Amino acid sequence: MLENIRESSQGLTAKIILGFIILTFAVAGIGSYSNSVDTSVADVNGDKISQDEFNKAYQAQRNRMAQQFGEMFETLSADPSYMSNFRNGVVDNLINQKLIDQNSEALAIRVADQRIKSTIQNMAEFQIDGVFDNNRYLAMINQAGFYQSADFRDYLRTEMTRRQLTQALVASEFSLPYQEDMFTALQNQQRDIRFATINAEQFKASIELSDEEVNDYYLANKSRFENQEQVKVNYITLDVDTIANTVTLTDADVDDYYKNNISQYRDEEQRRVAHILIEFGDDEAKAKVETETLLAKINAGEDFAELAKEHSADTFSGENGGDLDWIDAGVMDTAFDDAVFALSGIGSVSDVVKTDFGFHIIKLTDYKAEKVQSLAEVRDNIVSKVKNEKAQDKFFELQQEVARLSFEFPDSLYDAAGAINATIKTSDWLTRGVNNTPFDVSNVVDVAFSDIVVYEQLNSDIVDVSDSLAIVMRLNEYQAASVKPLAEVSAQIENILLAKKASEKAQTVADELLVAFKSGSDITEQLAEIGASMEVKAAVARVGSGLDASLAREAFKLPRPSENVVSATTVNLSNGNLALLEVQAVNEGTAVNSPNLSQQLTQQLAQAAYLSYVESLKVGAEIVRKQVQAPTTQY
Repeated sequence: MLENIRESSQGLTAKIILGFIILTFAVAGIGSYSNSVDTSVADVNGDKISQDEFNKAYQAQRNRMAQQFGEMFETLSADPSYMSNFRNGVVDNLINQKLIDQNSEALAIRVADQRIKSTIQNMAEFQIDGVFDNNRYLAMINQAGFYQSADFRDYLRTEMTRRQLTQALVASEFSLPYQEDMFTALQNQQRDIRFATINAEQFKASIELSDEEVNDYYLANKSRFENQEQVKVNYITLDVDTIANTVTLTDADVDDYYKNNISQYRDEEQRRVAHILIEFGDDEAKAKVETETLLAKINAGEDFAELAKEHSADTFSGENGGDLDWIDAGVMDTAFDDAVFALSGIGSVSDVVKTDFGFHIIKLTDYKAEKVQSLAEVRDNIVSKVKNEKAQDKFFELQQEVARLSFEFPDSLYDAAGAINATIKTSDWLTRGVNNTPFDVSNVVDVAFSDIVVYEQLNSDIVDVSDSLAIVMRLNEYQAASVKPLAEVSAQIENILLAKKASEKAQTVADELLVAFKSGSDITEQLAEIGASMEVKAAVARVGSGLDASLAREAFKLPRPSENVVSATTVNLSNGNLALLEVQAVNEGTAVNSPNLSQQLTQQLAQAAYLSYVESLKVGAEIVRKQVQAPTTQY
């Protein structure tokens, strides 16, 4: 084959074509072929927001919504209009973040390398038994998509810089007492209303629908009548708990762990003391004499607690008789510490002790001896802990092996399953919404529906379900999303159209009645003709009135009634009916003190300040938005 290619390339035509290609690359540059297409979703003052940034933010927000709202979000995500707004909201957030980043740069806000390092080391996610573990750190940031430590540090630096700026902004907000009084008075305000409910159902009988209307609605709203896509997968799991059950420990293993970690099983000696502090002031010699005088009084039998309360410069402990509570060795100043642990009996008092803070007299008030738990007492705990540690190490090792085998033998799970002695299982039907464990984690569901599993029908990569559980999947069966036939949904569409037209008819009637009502006409007979009448409700509160939420909300939106103006409107109720609503009187509320109100109002003011700050950054900013589409996830 290579020989044929070589011979074919010797012809004049082939040489001309080859020469043209070489010339094109020489003039335009190879980079122009790969970089000429701008895939960014927005441009903020010359800084582009890439498609990749959008994809990550979109997927993260989608996962949060799916976890929070479950099947409700699955239904909403089938609506193209909703998802369009959803995508635009993601872009809005990215633009806001970009503006904040640019402003942080302009204000020279920085986060030091040492603070980044300290933050990472103190993150519980990267610790084992409370100690930072570098291997765990690398494994977890790789799992999150950061394949270089520098990438994660840069991400963390950006987040901490944003937080530094926004916290400085919102922390400056506060509420004043008069604002709290005004707020509670408005919250406690009540209104006298009357309303008439217009039942939309009565208009359905006069409405006629044609087959064409039903068909047109079906064609325009096919996404509402879809069967959601589903997938069923074969899978194997790698579990730390299962591995731990296979770990065998010797007595030496347990004994070594106990000896190497004896501090975990030792309660150090503790002493409870009280002290009297006399500060040096301008005359150290005078302070020493004063301290010695107090010591003489104590040795003569005067009450230590009373002298501490009267004379100690440490007023906080002095109010409690000089009590400093329990003290561990090595916590206090060296001289103070040595004096405390030199005291031999409860009630004994030290000589004068000099530290950087001044002169002290110390009294031992209680004592706890060192206590060490025996190996027999903690053996079961050690066995469980050591098995888990060894299983965790084996877990990371087997993850690599499973990943290798599932990649090298992509058409079957048998090789990977054999390596870890796992059973191949089959899931129930999965959706992009709520599923049973271990498919109740968003990243697992995303992989189950990924192109490599569904369309290429290969083994997935190994996916971390949690810190102790990983999974590999391959396709068992797939059902694509499909639109239900018109015959199946025609009755549903007819009900939708009837309700819509009936509501429109009710709205027309309500609008006509409102015009007559505001003009001062008596509409009692007109209401009676449609089976309605005015109902009076006095002292309606904002919350807990028992009325339809829409009705109560509109009642507090209407202006105060006056002598020559009727305060009325129409209201769409939550059940599809209409109401004609009038506010007859406004009853002022009483201001009430609330212990949490100040914090709530401060939070609201802080949020408003943040939004105003972001809007101010947009003034004069050059922002170019582009049309965005839902990203196609690749694995």
